[in-house]
Amino acid sequence: MLLARVEGNLTATRKHPSFEGWRLVICQPIGRDGSPEGVPQVAIDSLGAGMHQRVVISSDGAAARRAVGDEKSPVRWIIIGVVDEVTPGTTALQDAKE
Repeated sequence: MLLARVEGNLTATRKHPSFEGWRLVICQPIGRDGSPEGVPQVAIDSLGAGMHQRVVISSDGAAARRAVGDEKSPVRWIIIGVVDEVTPGTTALQDAKE
């Protein structure tokens, strides 16, 4: 899983049939401070994340393929959550303990 920011929508004139009805977005992985980390990824979005909104994306391809209902789908990334707040200087483990 990665923290990311939605940077745009993806429009495809031709796409795999399993993507029909799914919104495709470009997600830039980011650090807790919002700085870019790594290369942008294309993810499917069923949550309706807005432009520049922080999200959690998962690279669990098997879960993404189950979501689209096609075990042969080329889907790899899926948005699994929209982030409301990130507390700078903490980790998820620290947040859970408090």
